[in-house]
Amino acid sequence: METLEVDLKERSYRILVGGGLLGRIGDLVGEVLSEGRVALVSDANVAPVYSEVVEEGLRYGGFEPATVVVPAGEESKSLRVAERLFNDFLDLGMDRRSAVVALGGGVVGDLAGFAAATFMRGVPYVQVPTSLIAQIDSSVGGKVAVNLERGKNLVGAFHQPRAVIADVSTLSTLPAGELVSGMAEVVKHGMIMDAELFAFVEEHCDSLMGLRQDLMSKLVAWNCRLKATVVQRDERESGLRAILNFGHTLGHALEAVHKYAGLRHGEAVAIGMVFASRAAVRIGMCERETLVRLKRLLERVGLPTRLPEGVAPGVVVETMHRDKKAQAGKVRWVLPRAIGDVQIGCEVPDDLVKELLEREVC
Repeated sequence: METLEVDLKERSYRILVGGGLLGRIGDLVGEVLSEGRVALVSDANVAPVYSEVVEEGLRYGGFEPATVVVPAGEESKSLRVAERLFNDFLDLGMDRRSAVVALGGGVVGDLAGFAAATFMRGVPYVQVPTSLIAQIDSSVGGKVAVNLERGKNLVGAFHQPRAVIADVSTLSTLPAGELVSGMAEVVKHGMIMDAELFAFVEEHCDSLMGLRQDLMSKLVAWNCRLKATVVQRDERESGLRAILNFGHTLGHALEAVHKYAGLRHGEAVAIGMVFASRAAVRIGMCERETLVRLKRLLERVGLPTRLPEGVAPGVVVETMHRDKKAQAGKVRWVLPRAIGDVQIGCEVPDDLVKELLEREVC
């Protein structure tokens, strides 16, 4: 097990990465939470596989766990499902001394974290991510939220977990599409701040996609360390943390246009990264070779690099202007200068965005 620290003064916590950690869950959670009632929030895909062993471990650690299951999929990141969680918490007799454990992928982590942030003005929670995208990205940093029909993550909070427990063994039960989707965030981290990580994925791509555990443990810990570094320097996204939005400007818009169905988050981010890189090449910010290497790596791991059929440029641009990252009605882009180096706060004219949406060439 590798232990990483997220240093946020009184909100500091540890990220634990390794294989077989679910078997020690009671002891690990017991180090950061007081004994008592715990709502174990999971989804219909993950709960049948892991909730029993996690409940048993929590019980062994002196907790009183009860599993609450939500439907699998992005549609569960909603105020409607959050309200259902609040009522479930009340039915379980939870109070301000109770806690939440989020067991699942990014949707479960965001939803359960949002519920923990707002139930009785905030209760503690622990992230136990079981998907790659959750282990390397969404479980770290305390950003929790639900979606509205008009945009992604528009209602949320900053609520840091007490710990993140990332058992890489759980990746073996991921559907292939979810593993591929998670690799988008790995590639993103390499693009925005670590050319060495990008080259590592290029070199070991086949072994990583084959879930070689020593390499996956190294990869998850490496990405968590990068994310933690950014969060420590900019917890509430007032500056540096915006680099993590590379690929998300268009990606979030595509998800919203597709009503969060039929397009995984990582797939949308992959398309968004390629689009942002095309824009950067077009305005002379980066070399075409940067775009070529990005596209080649994304395609090697099985991610899309082209826009879905039937995208209406005007609708996409309008949706981007409604995103919470827009400032004073202007869309701010994260654009690459080179692999491992990006510029935040860039403006790309809407006319150019529409042109690039209509044409796949730079």
